[in-house]
Amino acid sequence: MRAVVHDRYGPPDVLRLEDVEPPIPEADEVRVRIHATTVSRTDCALREGSPFVARLTTGVRRPRRRILGSDLAGEVDTVGSNVTEFEVGDRVFGINPWRFGAHAELLCMRASAALSQMPSGMPFEEAAAICDGAILALNALRPANLRKGQRILIYGASGSIGTAGVQLARHFGAVVSAVCNPKSIELVRALGADEVIDYTQQEFTGNGQSYDVILDAVGTLRFRDCRGSLRRGGVYLATDGFRNLFLSPWTALIGAQRVRFSIPPRFTKSDVVLLRTLIEAGEYRAVIDRRHPLEQVVAATRYVETKQKTGNVVLTLDR
Repeated sequence: MRAVVHDRYGPPDVLRLEDVEPPIPEADEVRVRIHATTVSRTDCALREGSPFVARLTTGVRRPRRRILGSDLAGEVDTVGSNVTEFEVGDRVFGINPWRFGAHAELLCMRASAALSQMPSGMPFEEAAAICDGAILALNALRPANLRKGQRILIYGASGSIGTAGVQLARHFGAVVSAVCNPKSIELVRALGADEVIDYTQQEFTGNGQSYDVILDAVGTLRFRDCRGSLRRGGVYLATDGFRNLFLSPWTALIGAQRVRFSIPPRFTKSDVVLLRTLIEAGEYRAVIDRRHPLEQVVAATRYVETKQKTGNVVLTLDR
């Protein structure tokens, strides 16, 4: 089968297309023929081997897992002997975190993992662009226990996590203020934001408003820089940054505002099913910036690393 592999850490050029042995499913697994996947910022960090401390789990000198990619959409082509939930031919979508391997024609996953039947009528490309950003957004939002009428600001609202966060916060009944670049203002408003702030024209920290929750969807906002915009008892939700590992327990003990950092994130079948339900109810949609065939993975990766993508960058494998 064709797969994108890398045998060393480095720039996007270390990625190459290669023929590898197809995986064989265990008794509790299904094998999926991949039609679409994504390139995420996690893929980029793993390929680069950054931060260096992460190599203690991914491989110090070279990557332990040669094939990246966690988002997937495709068709079940083989089922293990113990699998009853799926059948050959089922159209499925999901995410394979920690094991990865979706940048390939075939992938094996446990039937009990974060995998579900696709929403009716949805194209593979859109289904592949659902899980990573949305489940990371769900993980980040849950500690805030968003309620109807609460005010949330989402910083970096045009990325994969941000576009998901806007839609999910609206689903939970919150009043959403979104910070993004000027090219994405109309999109973010269409996703359900009540207010959109162009960060090139205005700093939200100086607008005189306060929020119950601030979600940093891109990992570049510091708690100390935005705590003045949080109400007493407010929550800053982090999606990146090792400093937040220390701030989370510290602010739980002292201070008027708290930092919550849900790490490691949990990727469950129930969350994938929830997303399918929201999509079928018209409350959630995938956002795709660019589509590339698998052969253009290096170009797709370079674009993701500009940090200017809107939503998701999709790789397609249909011949």
